[in-house]
Amino acid sequence: MIPSIREAFNRDFKESYYENLQKEVADTFGEPCAFRISETPVFLDKAIKQSVFEACNAILAQIDTLDFEALRQRFTPKHLQSPSPLGNPHFLAIDFGLCDDGKGGIGPQLIELQAFPSLMFYQPFLGKAFLKNYPNIPKAGFQYFLDGLDEARYMEEVRKVIIGNENPENVILLELFPEKQKTRIDFWATKQALGIEVVCLTKVMKEGKSLYYEKNGKKTPITRIYNRVIFDELQRIENLKTDFNLFDDVNVEWITHPDWFFIISKCIMPLLRHQAIPPSYYLNDYPEGIDLKDYVMKPLFSFAGKGIDLHPTLETIAQIKDKQNYLLQRKVSYAPLIKTNTEKNSKVELRILYAWNTDENRLKPIINLTRMGKGDLINVSHLTEDTWIGSSISFFEE
Repeated sequence: MIPSIREAFNRDFKESYYENLQKEVADTFGEPCAFRISETPVFLDKAIKQSVFEACNAILAQIDTLDFEALRQRFTPKHLQSPSPLGNPHFLAIDFGLCDDGKGGIGPQLIELQAFPSLMFYQPFLGKAFLKNYPNIPKAGFQYFLDGLDEARYMEEVRKVIIGNENPENVILLELFPEKQKTRIDFWATKQALGIEVVCLTKVMKEGKSLYYEKNGKKTPITRIYNRVIFDELQRIENLKTDFNLFDDVNVEWITHPDWFFIISKCIMPLLRHQAIPPSYYLNDYPEGIDLKDYVMKPLFSFAGKGIDLHPTLETIAQIKDKQNYLLQRKVSYAPLIKTNTEKNSKVELRILYAWNTDENRLKPIINLTRMGKGDLINVSHLTEDTWIGSSISFFEE
């Protein structure tokens, strides 16, 4: 993206830098990362930064006009609607592919969005670890934090959202079998940063409307839940036994409310319009005559690329019973824009992470998460035998 920076980085790259980075991850969190870390960060110039945030601002402006209660009734199954107050979405992730714009340049194209937290504490660690272990990264003129934040202000922003005014002992990070999750490195980073416990859904105790967990042999009240449980994973596990579920009427504050999973997600993409948003249609209401070869089919509610069909046909569509829970999205052409020290260049997916700022009454961009790949589907769990791919972070030109 910035040829001189990329050429200098690749020329001066040493495998020992990457090995030291991986060692720091394992030493800090007690285990290696469960997903592949790329050998390189991404360096993005001012033009790309401007086009990405123009698209983000257009998306946010359109989200502000949506009728959230109508969306809730349309997309959240009645038996799964939580009686807790909806409040504001505490987090938002907007994913873009960096794509050929058809004019010889690079532009962002929306891949998906989700009002759900991402790797909020691992990403700042990764950015700092790159700087620490790679002397070939420029030390000035680039930043991976957003909106003028630095490390201290970033940590304070996210702490306010998750902890609020509560005692950290009464706040938990909730996940299902957290020790088995590929993203668990972020759970351990969150525990280190905030002093809150990582608790499995199966370990939470419910008495009336009150929730408890065991800490140091003591039954401890839960007043606030930083929720990392993915709904579609809950659905896949048969005979899961728990004292409570995400949609019970309980006396806790949700960070973020479970219903936002259904309200702001891929499900609203057909309602959005912008040059950076590929046309999307609900599978039960798409125009006749469109060429399916130009579209990808996605379930509305899934993570990590699960259920995506890159080559839908009339026959496969006909077999789907719940068409209202799928969409067709026009394919985009990821640009192989990152020159690597291998035969193939890498493609980039850029996720802009937002957190709710109460003082400013807005979702505020705070950091990015970047993924690199060489195949058709960018996923840190795919093609892991290759190199210069995987999870990373972007350094934006200031």
